[in-house]
Amino acid sequence: MENTTKDRELYLERLLDAPIDLVWEVWTKPEHIAQWWGPNGFTNTIHKMDMQPEGDWELTMHGPDGTDYPNKSTFKEVVPMKKIVYHHTSYPHIVATIEFEVQGDKTLIKWHMLFDSVEVFIDVAKKYGAKKGQKENVDKLAVYLQNLRRA
Repeated sequence: MENTTKDRELYLERLLDAPIDLVWEVWTKPEHIAQWWGPNGFTNTIHKMDMQPEGDWELTMHGPDGTDYPNKSTFKEVVPMKKIVYHHTSYPHIVATIEFEVQGDKTLIKWHMLFDSVEVFIDVAKKYGAKKGQKENVDKLAVYLQNLRRA
C-alpha cells in the first residue's frame, strides 16, 4: 500500500544512550520534560501534564526572543515503556507518535509527526523550521539524559 501522507509528516529515529526506564521518565514527568523540550534556546513552563488517555498537556514554550508559544495537546494513547500518542490541538494540529524500544542498555525512540495537510506542514516547516526543531529537540533530550546519568 502506498504511503499517502509522506508529504506532510516528519519522522526521526534516535538511539539514546540511556535505559528505557530513564528515557520514559524524562518523557513523562513535567519536571524533566520542561528541561529539554523544544528547539535550541527555548525554555518551558508546564501548566498541566496528565499522562493518560484523554489527559491534557498544556505548556508554554518561551522563545529565545521572548515570544511565548502556548501549546495544548491531548494524550490519546499511553503504553508504559512502549508508546505515547498525542494530538497537538493548538496550531499546528499534529498527531505525534513516539515509540520506545529497548536496545540492550540503550533506548531507540521513533518519533513520527503527522500534520493535517501539506499546506500546514509547509507553513510550519518554513515559519518554524519544524524538521530542524525536531532534531534539536532530540539532541537536547540526549544531552539531558547524559547529564542525568553523570549526576
